[in-house]
Amino acid sequence: MQIGPYLLKNNLIVAPMAGVTDRPFRQLCKKMGAGMAVSEMISCNSLLWGSEKTRRRANHDGEVSPVSVQIAGADPEMMADAARYNVMQGAQIIDINMGCPAKKICNVMAGSALMKDEKLVGKILDTVVKAVDIPVTLKIRTGWDTSYKNALAIAHIAENAGIQALAIHGRTRACAYKGEAEYDTITAVKAAVKIPIIANGDITSPEKAKQVLKKTGVDAVMIGRAAQGRPWIFREIEHYLATGKQLISPEVIEIHQILIEHLHDLYHFYGEYSGVRIARKHISWYTKGLVGSAAFRHAMNQLQTVEQQISATNIFFNELAGYDRRLTYIQSKEVAV
Repeated sequence: MQIGPYLLKNNLIVAPMAGVTDRPFRQLCKKMGAGMAVSEMISCNSLLWGSEKTRRRANHDGEVSPVSVQIAGADPEMMADAARYNVMQGAQIIDINMGCPAKKICNVMAGSALMKDEKLVGKILDTVVKAVDIPVTLKIRTGWDTSYKNALAIAHIAENAGIQALAIHGRTRACAYKGEAEYDTITAVKAAVKIPIIANGDITSPEKAKQVLKKTGVDAVMIGRAAQGRPWIFREIEHYLATGKQLISPEVIEIHQILIEHLHDLYHFYGEYSGVRIARKHISWYTKGLVGSAAFRHAMNQLQTVEQQISATNIFFNELAGYDRRLTYIQSKEVAV
């Protein structure tokens, strides 16, 4: 998988997720086998660039190349300024958000709401591509709703503008994350354009990744929610695609170690107060579906310090390892494609 001058080590990409794909999570997923990870979206509003949140999102210290940064907005010139700003902060790829279904984003005509205005889409893409000397990519959905699917039209606009890779979530904006992702639109887009296409949506296992790649013919798959609390999914998929065999599931001791290292990265990145609170959702994801995890998560949400959080996590995993070396997760049902 190649994006501009960057040859990725594989075709597995971490989807941008607000509040999730911070630097610690991106680094962990890359360590666990992802070929690239896209950052949380950064607003094109320059008034927000000095905020603590934006400064953290623009912090790429020590991150494995290529550094892909997603920007969001609806004004072409402001988006161009945001692209230039993030290049100065270390971005090596700029990704444009036209896929976010959140109301607060769509209400200001950004994210997936932009798909309703193809002329504006073209203006934004043209302006941003011309503003920077690094690759620009784009993420979209299949359309605004089931009666208005225009991913194919947007793909042609993107290709003509010089976009160097296009990620498509297999749902419309109206669908949000409900129902099942449909891949027919993605298949049609891949057949119609020459730029690399990345399929996103409901890719939750190695088997599903292989099925989607085969059905759609895309160049890569993008994984989001399935990596929450399970960052090793990337090495599992990579192994399965290379060998056709399932990688042995990680043992309790390894997952315990991965989680503890992730927690310490969060504490270091955010500081104790914010780090402990942000860590709660990650701990919940790592332990969801495990024996005794419901009571553990409830108790965890009451803890206020790093020491308390680490101690409780150690106790939970040490007890779990006492009778089950391998963790058994409650997996969602696979959907044939």
